[in-house]
Amino acid sequence: MQVVKNNLRVLMAQNKMDIKAVHEATGLSRTTISKLYHETSAKIGMDTIAKLCDLFNCGIEELLYLDNEE
Repeated sequence: MQVVKNNLRVLMAQNKMDIKAVHEATGLSRTTISKLYHETSAKIGMDTIAKLCDLFNCGIEELLYLDNEE
């Protein structure tokens, strides 16, 4: 079965940003960012995806990907 995963941790590291910096730049809640960072989020809103893609100047495919769950 495939599951949706995210590269938020990687994008944040590449841009030398922490959760607080992402929160301040996007207006997203720290809880939302933290759940995505730690990959404990069950769902992600379209507006959240758009804000993160805008912040990191990336496409959806750079933020989200499918992974085979074993």
